[in-house]
Amino acid sequence: MATSFRADRVGMEIKREVNSILQLKVRDPRVSGVTVTDVQMTGDLSLAKVYYTILSDLASDNEKAREGLEKAKGLIKREIAKTLTLYKVPDLVFVKDESIAYGNKIDEMLRNLDAKN
Repeated sequence: MATSFRADRVGMEIKREVNSILQLKVRDPRVSGVTVTDVQMTGDLSLAKVYYTILSDLASDNEKAREGLEKAKGLIKREIAKTLTLYKVPDLVFVKDESIAYGNKIDEMLRNLDAKN
């Protein structure tokens, strides 16, 4: 139970730091519109799944953003190590967050259902 609480706290801090790093430190134009929505940590804090979203729905933009994040992974880990006092900086895995698109799809379906009635 206590490790879960710590993992959640560390995840929130990493989310805040990664958003800040992407806005201020990373100069790659491929990640200019990327926003981190959530970070899920493993219990031993060795791995962080970083969920991100971008404004564009184009597959090419999604691929460019993924490549840009993978390229900037070393810089992001180095900056996290400077600001957070952790024994070991977790490995970062970037995952596209599909929940916003899914929510929009459901919202559109509900509006269409309401329009039929």
